[in-house]
Amino acid sequence: MKSTVIDKGSLNMDAVMDVLDNGLQIELSEACREEVQSCRNFLEEYLKTSDRPIYGINTGFGSLRNKEISRDEISHLQRNLVLSHACGVGKEVEVDLARAILLLKIINLSLGKSAIRTQTLDRLVDMFNKGVIPVIYEQGSLGASGDLAPLAHLALPLIGEGDVYYNERKVPSKEALKDLGWKVLDLEAKEGLALLNGTQFMSGHGLHILRLWRRLESKSEIVTAMSLDAFKASPDPFAREIQDARPHEGQRTVAGRIRDLLSDSELIRSSRSDVQDPYSFRCIPQVHGASFDAIDYVRNVVEREVLSVTDNPMVFPESGRIISAGNFHGQPLALALDFLA
Repeated sequence: MKSTVIDKGSLNMDAVMDVLDNGLQIELSEACREEVQSCRNFLEEYLKTSDRPIYGINTGFGSLRNKEISRDEISHLQRNLVLSHACGVGKEVEVDLARAILLLKIINLSLGKSAIRTQTLDRLVDMFNKGVIPVIYEQGSLGASGDLAPLAHLALPLIGEGDVYYNERKVPSKEALKDLGWKVLDLEAKEGLALLNGTQFMSGHGLHILRLWRRLESKSEIVTAMSLDAFKASPDPFAREIQDARPHEGQRTVAGRIRDLLSDSELIRSSRSDVQDPYSFRCIPQVHGASFDAIDYVRNVVEREVLSVTDNPMVFPESGRIISAGNFHGQPLALALDFLA
């Protein structure tokens, strides 16, 4: 089966959509693997040589952020983090959307700022390629603190917990792991936090809606052209001069596409008695065009988010720094998704 290579230098929204729409396999580029491994190496060396407390790596979480954790408890801490946050409720997210969220988490971790181990990332890639899709629930995300609850459910199968969709059935993850001959992973320093932090649940919803829109976009203009033909409406509201006088990009694009569709129409050029066509026909470039412009804005926001690191803390081997910050916050997506709605 054809594979798409995950590489931050070549990945874009269309490539991500093609993977999901066409059931493609994925693989990590060698450059990507090297960057992920380099980041992991830096963290492990840092932990060996520094006594500095680093949030969520050798400390507790939230109000326990100043409580230091001993080295022999770090793995247990990461496992408990995943288990304690897997408290989603409501309906199960549909499989296609859960698959998209899994892909976005893989892309996010592959950017090499989360210090995850390559074997953990490889397991997520294998899950995607083998159709082992975690069961995630609709409710539980805070948004302001990233998608902690749904992403905890996404991470559960790595440690042999939770349920998955596998071979068109919902089964305990341990059953799928056994069938595939995969061992349960022991999460190491930072890994539970890297798996939970991020906006992949939110951005996954945005991506999912934009995928549906991609299938519909051209149809709205075809329906418009057929309606204009049937009504014997005037082509004048779609004239280039009208759009140039109010040059919103979407308006010009819609009017141009409709002119092309009607270029050979005999009906639309036949005689008519109305001095002016109904409002609903005349304003199509303005209404559809403004909507297209809004959707393009949302697409840009979602694409930027899909290809961004939304973890905390973030690890920068090149500058020798580990920084706690707020890239997990969902405000950019929240505003864009409200706009899309």
